[in-house]
Amino acid sequence: MERQPLVEMRSIYKAFGGVHALEDVTVDLYAGEVVGLVGHNGAGKSTLIKILSGVYGADSGRIFIDGQEVTIRNPRDARGHGIETIYQNLALADNLDAPANIFLGREIMRGISLNEDAMEAESRKVLNRLRISVPSLRESVLNLSGGQRQAVAIGRAIYFNARILIMDEPTAALGPQEARQVGELIKQLKGQGLGIFLISHDIHDVFDHADRISVLKTGRLVGTVRTAEVTKDDVLTMIIAGTLPGKTQGNAAVAGG
Repeated sequence: MERQPLVEMRSIYKAFGGVHALEDVTVDLYAGEVVGLVGHNGAGKSTLIKILSGVYGADSGRIFIDGQEVTIRNPRDARGHGIETIYQNLALADNLDAPANIFLGREIMRGISLNEDAMEAESRKVLNRLRISVPSLRESVLNLSGGQRQAVAIGRAIYFNARILIMDEPTAALGPQEARQVGELIKQLKGQGLGIFLISHDIHDVFDHADRISVLKTGRLVGTVRTAEVTKDDVLTMIIAGTLPGKTQGNAAVAGG
């Protein structure tokens, strides 16, 4: 029996005035899989994930979660379907500690007061799940390393039962050691059955972490290929020329994990 995609975006179209940001784009993602979304600035990858995360509405096209068609009108709808986005800037409140960030807007209360002990205990559980050591959870996140900050942002998502993660340039501006730490986080999340859309300008990053790669150019899907079956030069050709090296458009688009 063929596996069901965790999420499928089918024939997505989006225009801003006279500019066609996306034209007939179809991508899918399976549980326990990383799909890299790559392309030059303006290729449409950010618009695509903003439609999935509820920031934009598609002009046409359909979205399926576990094979069921869904309507995503706003970020709350997206979260209701287990979709969370880890933005490049992480959207953390630097002056607050890790528990306050993880529960920001969804705090655990004891009567009319914050239950800080409960939030700290739950935060430690979720960070332990990610195998990340934060010496003091009462430290403001401003003073944490880049890898630890990523873990706090991811911890916030998975604590609230995210099944689909959108990671926007997760290793940008990180040193080699912190980038490796984030890579380990991605492997752990895959192993726990989450599906991850990984947006990155770093082709090495994508090849290190992605099972499949979807290439967009000027709002169109060039193709989706299995990482193990292509070279970095193949994918660069797709990004730059918008063509499928040595293949036809039909047989290079790979469906399924």
